[in-house]
Amino acid sequence: MIKFIKFLRQSQDSISSFKAVTNYCIQKKLEFFIYNRDRTFSIMASKSVVTEVCEGRARVDLPQSVFYNPVQEYNRDLTIAIISEFAERHIKNPPAHQGSGSRRKILAHQKANDNSSVAVAADIDNDLHKEVVLEAGKKYENGIRIFEGLAASGLRSVRFGLEIPGVKEIIANDFDENAVNFIQKNIDKNDLGHIMRAKHGDAAMGMYQSKAEDNLFDVVDLDPYGSPSIFLDAAVQSVRDGGLLCVTCTDAAVLCGNALEKCSATYGAVSLRSKFCHEMAVRIILQCIDSHANRYSRYIVPLISLSVDFYFRVFVQVFTSQKQVKLSCTKKAMVHECVGCGAFELQPLAQAIPTKGEDNFKFIPRNTPVAIECEHCGHHYRCGGPIWADPIHDAEFIKSVIARVENSTNPPNTKDRICGMLSVALEELPDVPLYYVLDAVCSVLHCKAPNMMLVRSALLNAGYKVSMSHAAKNSYKTNAPAQIVWDIMRTWIKDHPISEKRLTPGSVAKAILEKAPSHQISFEHHPQANPNSREKGLLRWQVNPLPNWGPKAKAKRSQPKDLTEKRAANQGKLKKAKIDSNQQDRIQCAAEPEAKEDGQKE
Repeated sequence: MIKFIKFLRQSQDSISSFKAVTNYCIQKKLEFFIYNRDRTFSIMASKSVVTEVCEGRARVDLPQSVFYNPVQEYNRDLTIAIISEFAERHIKNPPAHQGSGSRRKILAHQKANDNSSVAVAADIDNDLHKEVVLEAGKKYENGIRIFEGLAASGLRSVRFGLEIPGVKEIIANDFDENAVNFIQKNIDKNDLGHIMRAKHGDAAMGMYQSKAEDNLFDVVDLDPYGSPSIFLDAAVQSVRDGGLLCVTCTDAAVLCGNALEKCSATYGAVSLRSKFCHEMAVRIILQCIDSHANRYSRYIVPLISLSVDFYFRVFVQVFTSQKQVKLSCTKKAMVHECVGCGAFELQPLAQAIPTKGEDNFKFIPRNTPVAIECEHCGHHYRCGGPIWADPIHDAEFIKSVIARVENSTNPPNTKDRICGMLSVALEELPDVPLYYVLDAVCSVLHCKAPNMMLVRSALLNAGYKVSMSHAAKNSYKTNAPAQIVWDIMRTWIKDHPISEKRLTPGSVAKAILEKAPSHQISFEHHPQANPNSREKGLLRWQVNPLPNWGPKAKAKRSQPKDLTEKRAANQGKLKKAKIDSNQQDRIQCAAEPEAKEDGQKE
């Protein structure tokens, strides 16, 4: 029930009443909003709708004014698995600033501490490198420090504390004071006060305040609503050398080419609306993070970079080296895509030529790899980028994460999808950016689609490499030139001809098919044509988990409208408005002759 209390003038009595009502709302755990209009106070108080959410080992209270999307459980499960692997490596191989002397002091402090919540990760009296099994929920003085900049209810950080072994401290930050209050409640509810604390403030400012060498974070996690670009400058400075930066981007429409001007302003790159847009989006994010890091003599090494459902998630390590920063320009490239047939080429920004001395290079710009018109169909090219053109995954790290999840005694709910998607990412060709989609290639020629195994066999039989992409179903990455791709389709269409009416003068299909194949193509089955992930039947692409499972609206303090009704009302609203406008024009046209007749009679 909503109560409105209005004070008509700013007198001493009204101020006293205002304080009394405010205290009453706080005592009864009511939410209230204050509006100052001239000399009028307005307070709206409503019962706070709080629900309990159980995910993983965590149980948290969640108000309606704090954002939560259950579909992103996969995001949180994956993040926990990756940070757990990182934390284990951190303790086994401590960073350079934590040498043996520092480590002895830490271990001596741990041994002298009788608090059961503080764990010892190595035995100082025996071998310093002899590790014990790490346990989640315990504090390790030589463990990792995690900063979550936009924590909302704190669910993610609570799960970090309960499920990631080898943690020293977790800071859950949010700009909303109400959210911070719930974070503190959830910390107490899950008994994590010894390793986790809530922080109220701006995420960027919180990271800027931790730039000192002895206060850097080991892990920074950014999961904002929309773009993380405004936090990246602070993030790359607040993470230690070799630290882990976890970034989510949910502005998929911008990154996938629906608003290239916005993408250019936000990420410093032009996005293309093409079939490979999801991998291109991941690579735009990586080049943006690297560009921010380069300003501070730092660079990134991607560990895992994924396009998932309606968002993108990247995990990168940040290192410091002026020499490596100079090589960053060779890791980025522009994308040239034909607007007719969809063939694409990459143009690296620069080339490093070795000169005198060890690890000395001269950098020169690279030439454009394409002509004005496409050699395959005669159409022009469009240009996008720059994108990250280096590998986007670390194969050894992915193998470790998969093994950790598979061997876990308490696996996450999304175990099958984690192992399936990471297995596909592991199979991807590391040095081949972007991909073709078989359905799109066939739609250009208006032909029946061949089986994917036939296409893969043809590429392998021709001596080229091929793999799938985790970012799209029916996709294939290959180091074969576009000429080979079209030769395969020309050979296929010889046995599966298309309708003559499709071969109109000036069409893309006619321009491609009127040329004879320049290579001998064999569709004979190749033993490596079927990837391991497909052969094992792993869950590679998720089916829709829930109705209306996509991005959620921003959290609001007021009672939110039903999303299903809202979507139904807005579905096709432009078309409805156009129909209503046409009907109104017809009514006006029908009324005009009647008006003229009335005028003539008079």
